[in-house]
Amino acid sequence: MKENLSAKMMITNVGDYLKKYGIKPSLQRIKIFEYLINHRNHPTVDTIYRELVKEIPTLSKTTVYNTLNLFMEKDIVTVITIEENEARYDADTSFHGHFKCETCGNVYDFNLNSSHIKDDILKKFEIKERHVYFKGKCESCL
Repeated sequence: MKENLSAKMMITNVGDYLKKYGIKPSLQRIKIFEYLINHRNHPTVDTIYRELVKEIPTLSKTTVYNTLNLFMEKDIVTVITIEENEARYDADTSFHGHFKCETCGNVYDFNLNSSHIKDDILKKFEIKERHVYFKGKCESCL
């Protein structure tokens, strides 16, 4: 069973957490994962890079991209692709939905109750991913 974000926010040692998932905890990997769990802004590679390069001048966008791919392979991060040309990342791997404001560009989480989803037809398929996205204007932009 995947841990949700609230469980991850209780992590006292990110290095040990990464080791638990078979990930060698380099400084860059630790900082990228810490950024994801401490900033619930569903960042892009560019956002993470711009924030962390201030602290780690040797960081490259390629390292951020490769680290996020590794985190996705290990199921500790999911990719959000509400827009075709924009990949965002989320450390909350539990089943939940996302709302993207078309005005300010912010992405918000919202809870979903999977028991309300009628999945009779889906029983005949192997489901590898589930995504629920909404777009519109957030409360601040209305």
